[in-house]
Amino acid sequence: MTIEILFQDESIVAINKPSGMLVHRGWANDKVVAMTEVRDQIGQWVYPVHRLDRGSSGVVIFALSSEMASVLGKAFMNREVEKRYLALVRGVPLDEGTIEHAITKKEGGPKVDSTTHYRRIGVSGRYSVVEAIPVTGRLHQIRRHMKHISCPLIGDVKYGKGEHNRHFRDNYNLHRLALHCHYFALAHPVTGEPLQVRAPLAEDLASTFDALGIAMDEDVASAMSVSERVSD
Repeated sequence: MTIEILFQDESIVAINKPSGMLVHRGWANDKVVAMTEVRDQIGQWVYPVHRLDRGSSGVVIFALSSEMASVLGKAFMNREVEKRYLALVRGVPLDEGTIEHAITKKEGGPKVDSTTHYRRIGVSGRYSVVEAIPVTGRLHQIRRHMKHISCPLIGDVKYGKGEHNRHFRDNYNLHRLALHCHYFALAHPVTGEPLQVRAPLAEDLASTFDALGIAMDEDVASAMSVSERVSD
């Protein structure tokens, strides 16, 4: 498998992770994971600094040294990164809002404060596409927060609704979690310059959005284009 490289320099590499692939081994013993695939593809060791659910697609950042991994790890801890996701949900939420609902960081752990901002991108009948911006980083945060406001994600077998998942499998050939990290922004760990990475939608999600007649607005569409480095 060839994984799409969105950005690469001497310090970091950003990829567009496919749905169904783990970032690294840990919660399961998959033979194929993004970390080793990217390592083999670029011919050097990579170091994970964050995670993306198996079912989700989109931007994942790897450090290219342990030193850079430490720097990026601190940026994540200090909430100095911005991630934006597109999600197809059942229901029609408000135009925009903030979900503050305590959830756990890991299975069986204590509940902690958790915050997600969202805005509605488009509506098709009883389904919507939202852009979700997590402020905190909790286990399955977007999936759990959207369920909390009665708008569970399509394709979510843990928190979603089977009848709606089946509807999209049967009518749209969508056999995955409808969640995609389309935008990632942080300060470059060496130069400190602003770095924005953008991941195009996978074909299965893009075709589903098109079939539903949900068009991305100009802001989202621009963030769906190829990755670019931005300096102020």
